[in-house]
Amino acid sequence: MKNEEQIWGLVENKKEEFINFSDQIFDTPEILYQEFKSVSEHTKMLKKEGFKITEGICSMPTAVMGEFGESGPIIAILGEFDALPGLSQESGITKHKPLENTTNGHGCGHNLLGAASLLAATAIKDWLLKNKIKARVRYYGCPAEEGGAAKTYMARDGLFDNVDVAICWHPATFNSVNKPISLANSRIDFTFFGKAAHAATAPHLGRSALDAIELMNVGVNYMREHMPDSARVHYAYMDTGGNAANVVHAKATVRHLIRATNLMELRPLVERVYKIAEGAALMTETTVEKKVYSGVSNLLGNKSLEKIMQTEWDKLGPVKFDKKDIEFANRIRSTFTETEILDSFQRIGVKAPLDLPLCDFVAPLDNSNNGGIGSTDVGDVSWVVPTVQARVATCAVGTTFHTWQTVAQGKSAAAHKGMIHAAKIMASTASNLINNPDKIVEAKKEFDDQISRNPYICPIPDGVMPPISKD
Repeated sequence: MKNEEQIWGLVENKKEEFINFSDQIFDTPEILYQEFKSVSEHTKMLKKEGFKITEGICSMPTAVMGEFGESGPIIAILGEFDALPGLSQESGITKHKPLENTTNGHGCGHNLLGAASLLAATAIKDWLLKNKIKARVRYYGCPAEEGGAAKTYMARDGLFDNVDVAICWHPATFNSVNKPISLANSRIDFTFFGKAAHAATAPHLGRSALDAIELMNVGVNYMREHMPDSARVHYAYMDTGGNAANVVHAKATVRHLIRATNLMELRPLVERVYKIAEGAALMTETTVEKKVYSGVSNLLGNKSLEKIMQTEWDKLGPVKFDKKDIEFANRIRSTFTETEILDSFQRIGVKAPLDLPLCDFVAPLDNSNNGGIGSTDVGDVSWVVPTVQARVATCAVGTTFHTWQTVAQGKSAAAHKGMIHAAKIMASTASNLINNPDKIVEAKKEFDDQISRNPYICPIPDGVMPPISKD
């Protein structure tokens, strides 16, 4: 039996258990740094499978690490399990119907992501045992990818320093090796302090923190014309200072999310936003306090690893969907706009029939990404260890993530099939590397060459701790 067929079989042996596991995580959606039920289930599964457990890694109560093996190269498999707020949705239906017992929902498929990654780590562990191979597999159960940047804190604090290669995946509408393109970003809270006063009888005695925020936002909006096309700035009011219109608001907070193509481009943009905040404070005679909430780096590609993963994709082929999968996908697609469907094709950069309900091919390695670009804290892992990521079809072509449609498909048969496929791709990529240590050396050399030219500077300053609620 070929190596990859053996490890795919080990994935198949436990797929039903891990499908149920994924559905269980789906049914208890928890947002950033509140994933207590989810991490508990991941910890139970790691213990059941015989991994050595380290809980609360990087001072994060909802992070866990499991390791198997005593010597040899260390292969890290990255998992996630956080949900998104405001995306509660009944699964398996094709209309918007939020659940009554929660406002959260798995709108980015992280229930599938964590389950497949843990299944891959388990299959690698079983393969090492079966073949008496000396190597180590390490599963990182990572919280708070959606805005909390858990892996950035882990990278900054050295949790990946002795890892040889990191492997991960993400649910998608197409099958491919992930194009290593993402935006670096920084989330910063700006709290303005002014002076309260009666808004009618003595407004001249007050200094409005809310006015300062509005002036800051105007300044940032004027900056948009004068920054790189790929850069983005978003904002949200975290505290408007109260809801009494007859009070001059003495304290208010706004969070700005600043994105750029890479860290070098991000840093000057952040400095410009700082200056705008200081200008707003000067104009309103308030003071401003700046606090970094989180931040992530852009992805650093590794062509050596990407070629190896593409080889495994070519062996395994695309996810196999059946008639029922296609029927449900077509019903979901009826809720999309033509623009949303076209966006899926732009992201993959491959010509295919526009009426394609589910991806039935594997994109070539040189596919282009002409669609929108997001951010991920996997980026920071890629700056401290050679990293490769798969995209695996789990939902209908045209699905926009962070939507109720993504949640509606989160427990579908198609999602389960994609999840199992992802575990096979990651596990066989790992076994290929372990069987060919020269490829690990090659990947690390490529990584070292890149880092020597542009060393990693973490976007989260030393001393800033994860934004974990103390409640």
